[in-house]
Amino acid sequence: MNDQKTFLKQVFGESSDSDAEEESTYGDGSSLNVDQNPAWQRIQEIKGLCFCRDFLSPQQQASLLSAIHSEGWFTDASHNQAMRFGDLPTWATKLSSSVREMVLLGDRDLATNEGDKEACLLPSDLLWREPQFDQLIVNVYQPGEGICAHVDLMRFEDGIAIVSLESSCVMHFTRVEEECAIEKGKIRDPPAAKIPVYLTPGSLVLMSGEARYLWKHEINRKPGFQMWEGKELNQQRRISITLRKLCNGE
Repeated sequence: MNDQKTFLKQVFGESSDSDAEEESTYGDGSSLNVDQNPAWQRIQEIKGLCFCRDFLSPQQQASLLSAIHSEGWFTDASHNQAMRFGDLPTWATKLSSSVREMVLLGDRDLATNEGDKEACLLPSDLLWREPQFDQLIVNVYQPGEGICAHVDLMRFEDGIAIVSLESSCVMHFTRVEEECAIEKGKIRDPPAAKIPVYLTPGSLVLMSGEARYLWKHEINRKPGFQMWEGKELNQQRRISITLRKLCNGE
């Protein structure tokens, strides 16, 4: 825990009051509690897909939502997406740094708990590139709104991070080759297997390698599709933050 706090202090800075609860701030001045212990999970069916359910505490989520609100991107109800390229907002840059530090902590824990010293959540060339991310998308999804199955554009490098806020949802992954075979009529039955991943508010998904290039991901929030453990999720507004790195020359 002490190593984790040291990492996060390096990312977000020291608290102004040494006797107070350790905190750090985003660009809007809101506070972040750094006393947390996120646990990483590898999605075994998909190489390169990792999930951290408790990446952000409730306080951190509130601070992040406040920072997004302060941008003024969604004052008009018809606006549901904001993109930024190059120099990202301060809060997004700090979020990127937090992703890196959490990956380092996760790698250490995996090596300790699983006995695999070569264990890593993100390849080192992606973890240490500079900048790690230089493209940001913030999407606002109202109940029933989702995103079709897709692989992110090839104009972006390997290594993509997705942070979820406000509402839980199930993201489904389908292997690209299986969908292509079905489209060409080579496979009729059974249909392509979909791997579900339950995204909770404050969670982080990392996609690299096969997960980034060989699997499509989608969120179908139409009635009957958002099921987890036999129950349909109560859908509310959901905000997602996607961090990516443009390929050289883009």
